[in-house]
Parts: sequence; structure tokens; C-alpha cells
Amino acid sequence: MSFFKRKSSGAEWPGGPMKLASVELRDGQQSLIATRMKTEDMLPIIGKMDQVGYDCMEVWGGATFDSCIRFLHEDPWERVRLFKRAAPRTPLRMLLRGQNLLGYRQYADDVVEKFVFASANAGIDIFLIFDGLNDTRNTQAALKAVRKTGRRAEANILYTLSPVHSIEKYVQIAKEYEAMGMQAIHLEDMAGMVDPISVYRCIRALKENVDVPVHFQAHSTGGMAPVAYWEAARAGVDVLDVDVSALALGTSHPAIEPLVVELRGTPRDTGLDLGLISEINDYFKQMRVKYKEFESTFTGVDISVLRHQIPGGMLSNLESQLKQMDVLNRIDEVLAEVAVVRRDLGYPPLGTPFSQIVGAQATINVLAGQRYKMLPKETKLYLSGRYGKAPGEVNPDLVKQVLGNEQPITCRPADLIAPEYEKLREEIADLARSDEDVLTYALFPAVARDFLKGKYGLQ
Repeated sequence: MSFFKRKSSGAEWPGGPMKLASVELRDGQQSLIATRMKTEDMLPIIGKMDQVGYDCMEVWGGATFDSCIRFLHEDPWERVRLFKRAAPRTPLRMLLRGQNLLGYRQYADDVVEKFVFASANAGIDIFLIFDGLNDTRNTQAALKAVRKTGRRAEANILYTLSPVHSIEKYVQIAKEYEAMGMQAIHLEDMAGMVDPISVYRCIRALKENVDVPVHFQAHSTGGMAPVAYWEAARAGVDVLDVDVSALALGTSHPAIEPLVVELRGTPRDTGLDLGLISEINDYFKQMRVKYKEFESTFTGVDISVLRHQIPGGMLSNLESQLKQMDVLNRIDEVLAEVAVVRRDLGYPPLGTPFSQIVGAQATINVLAGQRYKMLPKETKLYLSGRYGKAPGEVNPDLVKQVLGNEQPITCRPADLIAPEYEKLREEIADLARSDEDVLTYALFPAVARDFLKGKYGLQ
């Protein structure tokens, strides 16, 4: 007799076997150990990961590129090539911030195209494209470039709670993306604050309104993500993002092992080998010990996420930054201020780069002892419309403080950015030996020069 055999009608379980996507090598480590895992520590296990049968492995994007050149002194492009050789069977996915690429500003369309081409050449198979404001206009150039490469383009919708966000709004965004030609719709609860019933309702609504596959990802910060995954499975979601348990939960995602067991005997049975997954988990247990110094203290449930809504990766990085400034004792004040700043900025979803913009402004407000006494350049650009359309109404006093009697722009921001790739190439001509080097400089000019000097032994 098996405890895992159960009977379920098809009506209760829409969809076939559940597909799972591995995110340990990107979002898992970003959420729990500040993206500090070295390529040499990931390569030994990728061969086994390639045997699991994942829908894909997310290995690039987010903070991985920045961490490679800033902290690890590794070539991020070479990391992708090494991963591709080590995992020939499983598609490799990257998270791409639309017109922001992997940086913190909007880039010209020619830079976006160059970056997509170079990433595809390095080994990226799936481009998961999103805009931090869910402004679909900011994904057009990236989507066009991905189509030229013949790779797969999927859209990521940032799932958040606010007075201006609703299921109807998410369905509208999803339909816009499908009409643009995106080949899948991802719904991402990056802060782990959406309750399971709301997840069920939103996934059902998406499945009823779009014809492309629907994916779901949630961070476990608020403690509800494992149940939300169950409800997403009941609602018919096609793919769930997971980590092995050594890199799961806390500010990361639900663990794959219990999910595989929970779905056994149902029409959503994954059919994956739990023994193989256990071997992979044993390896990452060793990595957690090795990188212990970078671990976030947010390892359990932080229900205050319902107030601050900071995503897992940003929460651990914010903690690290406050610790470096020797003001970690004020983190609760900063988190409370995040909610105020977010409201004043029109409720942007707190995904990159807006989690950083809101987090930085909240930190400045707290440490300065006065709200908006200082405004970073990124906050000013946001208020002027240079990142796109805010989801809700922005505090008019803040807009006036920055723009005076002028109005924020309303066009696609990149329409106002002249082609810039050749200019960037000339600026770094003394060090750059490839398009990859130029793009590294374009994304992170402040650290790229020293990185390229080290790369070519010119220190």
C-alpha cells in the first residue's frame, strides 16, 4: 500500500504533469547568500542537475552579472558558456530587466539588441523579460531582439499588493504580452506576500484568458509560498520555480522535495527522481556552509513583508548594506519607511531596480532624519517618467520638487535615448576586446575598468 496513491478528478486538477524550473544558481543563491557563489563551486553539480528533467535552469540575470565582476572577479559571460557545456540537455534561462537589461538605468535600443545577441551566443536559451513597473512598452526592444536570435522569449509579471493592483490588471498585462508575441507568462510574487487563495484566483484567471503556458514563482518570506504553490497547481499552472531544500525557504523559494512528494499520485505528478534530487541537495548543503558568512538573518518567516514588500534578494542585500554602514540596528525603521516611499511613488512593484530605488530613498530618509531632504538621481529620474509609467498616482508634491512646472514624460522612455553603443565602445576602446567587454562596461562602468584590467592582466 502506498501512502501517495490518491484519486483526483480532472476537474480538480487541470493540466498535466507539473513542470519544475530550477532557480538555485540564480535567484536561490541571490536570495540567501547575496549572490556570492563562485562558478567553480557550481560547475561540479550542474551535470547532475542536467539529468533531473527540469523545464529549464535559471542561471543568469538579476544580480549575478554585477556580483561576478564586482565581488567574485569572474567573467560572467564565461560562466554562461561553462554552464552550457556542462548542461547540454536543459535549457538555460536568464532574467532580463527589459530596457534596463541588468543595470539600473534605461539603455538605448541598440545596446539592448547587442546584449541579447551576445547572451544568446554565450548560451542563453530562454529570455525571461520583465519591466519593473509592468510597463510592457519597456520590453518591446528586448522581445524584438530575442526573436531575431530564434531563442525563446517569455514575459514576467511582477505580482504585488496595493490599492492599484488587481487580478483584472494582471490579466490585462498578460494579454498585452501575449499579443506582443511572448511565448509564456510568468507571475512572480517576489516578496512572498500574496496569500494562497489570491494566487489560485489569479492563476485561474490567467489560464482562462491566455493561450500560452503560465508559470508561477513565489518567495517564502511571508511563509505562505509552499501553500501558494499547491493552490497554483490546483489552478492549472504549467511550471513552478523551485530550489533544492538547502537553498530554499526563508527569503528564497519553496523546496522541490516536498512538492514532488505532495504531487505524487495526482494528475500533476512530476515523475522526478527524488533520489537524484537528494544527491544535488547534499552538495548544496556543503555550499551553504562554505558561504555562511553571506547568509541573510531572514531565514524564517517575516510576516512584516506584508507591509514592506521587499523581495527576498533585496532584503538580504539591504541587510548586508546596512551592516556595512554599521546601522543594521535601524533596519526596522527603514523597512517601515519603505511602505511610505512606495506609496508616494505610486506603488511600484518592488522588483529590480525599483526595490533598490525605494530602499535607497527609505534609507536616506531614515538616516537624514527628514523625508525627501535628499533625492538620489534614480528617484529624480523615476519622478520624471524616465523609467516608465507608474502604476498609481505619484505624490504631486514630490513631482513638483523635482520638475517644477514641467510634466513627466509619457512616451516610451527609450524613444528619447539616442543610439549609444558606438559611443560606449569608443569610451572603453583601450580595454575592450569584444562586444562582451563593451557591454560589461555599458552595464557597470564604475567597476568595469578595473575588472577588464584584471581580466587581461593589465593591473
